[in-house]
Amino acid sequence: MNQNNRILLHTITVIIIVVAIISIFGMILSKESPLILQGEIECTQIKISGKLLGRVEKLYTSEGAQVKQGDPLVLINSPEANALMLSASAMKDVAQYQNRKVDAGAREQIIASLKEAWNAAKAEAELAANTNERIERLYKDSVVTLQRKEETNALARAALAAEAATKYQYEMALEGAQTEDKESAKAMVTAAQGNVDEVRALLMDSTLTAPADGVISEIYPTEGELLMPGTTIMNLLVLESNYVVLNIREDMLQQFLPGKRFTGMVPALENARILFEVYYSSPLGSYATWQSSKENNSYNLVTFKIKAKPVEKNSETSQLRPGMSVIVQYKEK
Repeated sequence: MNQNNRILLHTITVIIIVVAIISIFGMILSKESPLILQGEIECTQIKISGKLLGRVEKLYTSEGAQVKQGDPLVLINSPEANALMLSASAMKDVAQYQNRKVDAGAREQIIASLKEAWNAAKAEAELAANTNERIERLYKDSVVTLQRKEETNALARAALAAEAATKYQYEMALEGAQTEDKESAKAMVTAAQGNVDEVRALLMDSTLTAPADGVISEIYPTEGELLMPGTTIMNLLVLESNYVVLNIREDMLQQFLPGKRFTGMVPALENARILFEVYYSSPLGSYATWQSSKENNSYNLVTFKIKAKPVEKNSETSQLRPGMSVIVQYKEK
């Protein structure tokens, strides 16, 4: 029996020694093994949108296509804006004609034409006012959108302004030209030119072009779809601005300050190793980033968000795409 006890005691002792040796080696290896940090590639994203209300007439590009700065992306057809351009051009012509004739006095034919123009503007103002009233009632019944209501309000106000302008020109022709009339005629030409320039600037958005070199990531509308002003039509990724985003604890921040460099491995590029340089760091919101530094909760650590760009431009960095993972090994110094 004593012999069995001695054997059992020796066995337990050997087991304890083996466990202790394994634990010691495990602690040594765990201290030597680096901490693995995982980041993600991001880049500048430009949302392509315009100020024009209309329909997508033609898409000049597709998702995944490479585009250069200035390449046409989409053509928007807006009959309303074209009509505004015709109206503004006509008002500009009226103002210019009046300005040229004001010094010589008004002929009977001019007075008659101005009166007809006033009558026409008055009819348009009445039609616009009636249309505005109907749209107001429809809007109260939730039949039309706020956008449509605001458009009809603007058209009604524009029609009233046009009627007032033509009426003023008609009355000025009847009274004859004075110094103030001459200055007023010149001002009418300037105002009319301003209206033309405003509509022309709006029509410039009928063809949207690429603001930078990049890749089209998403296209939202299809040809024939109606677009509201400011609607995002497509997204452009500027791949030249690729950078990696990492979230790190503040006790690691000394190795990731702006200007510091580190090497990251990109699994999507056959584990290519790329050198990055930190250019931005900022603490994340404390509501979700506090982390205990010790088991006894002696103090807390804040998580910082850093951004780093590739140091060199080469074939590997040109293949970086948003969403790719970047693996960084962190070793304590």
